[in-house]
Amino acid sequence: MKPAVVLYKPLADDLRQRLDAHFEVTEIEGLDEEHVKKYASVLEKAQGIIGSGGKFDQKMLDRLPQLKVASTISAGYDKYDVDALNARGILLMHTPSALTETVADLLMGLVLSTARRLPELAERTKAGEWRENVTADWFGTDVHHKTLGVVGMGRIGMALAQRAHLGFSMPILYNARRRHAEAEQRFDATYCDLDSLMAAADFVCIILPLTDETHHLINRERLAKMKASAILINAGRGPVVDEAALIHALENHVISAAGLDVFEREPLAADSPLLRLPNVVALPHIGSATHETRYAMDATGVDNLIAAFNGQVQENCVNPQVANAAGTGRS
Repeated sequence: MKPAVVLYKPLADDLRQRLDAHFEVTEIEGLDEEHVKKYASVLEKAQGIIGSGGKFDQKMLDRLPQLKVASTISAGYDKYDVDALNARGILLMHTPSALTETVADLLMGLVLSTARRLPELAERTKAGEWRENVTADWFGTDVHHKTLGVVGMGRIGMALAQRAHLGFSMPILYNARRRHAEAEQRFDATYCDLDSLMAAADFVCIILPLTDETHHLINRERLAKMKASAILINAGRGPVVDEAALIHALENHVISAAGLDVFEREPLAADSPLLRLPNVVALPHIGSATHETRYAMDATGVDNLIAAFNGQVQENCVNPQVANAAGTGRS
């Protein structure tokens, strides 16, 4: 008998067929409270679950008493209580490799957009303000040969460093939990403590997951260490940056500008000061939002679920230590 799986996001026809070939699949509209109650009996029998979004805390896991594998179609997994999953012997799979290059593209785009003020100047042009040769109030700042600070030298950090160093001749500083020999060899990257990076970099790019340690890691004190001409970029997780402190820094010209794809609360409130500040480029969390990458993430999520039920968790598994837990049904 095929394992029972709940799917809570639409998939392309070929991916759905692949899922159906391995599991008894029930598709539901989402994991909000209304649908959780509506499909309570389905969730109670689910051995696997796959989708993106939702909060998997103790309360949610109580509604999934037979769950063996959760496959999140995302790189981040801060919505999952990993300790609770471990205690229950539930594997958590994710899709970090599928979005690396696309998110790095977006980060580089934010660097360029903020430095050259592209959205602001495009709107001024459309509004008919361009009537003669541009004057200094239209000027931006160079990107090439400026110093890039990467906070979080993982897959995406490496891909960003490649674009910046090889494409724009940018010196690379980085801060991470450990030294990254490949970054230092390939991109002549220099490891430094976070405060030193904040003080020296022209662009500070945040590419960190959200944990207890990273929450509000970038606070008022650290923003004050940045150059007045420097630009902050965040495409990791919104709460890594203290948003109130960032708004203060932008309004008071402590830093020059910010390029943001993530926020403390999403969607961003319509009355947020970040939406009225001309020195902010704000995007709707689109780091991985291309047709090609979202398909690749979906495909990886399906493959991850199949692999986990087959006992193959050599990659993309957050907690492989539970793979051999008794009674999981995995070989």
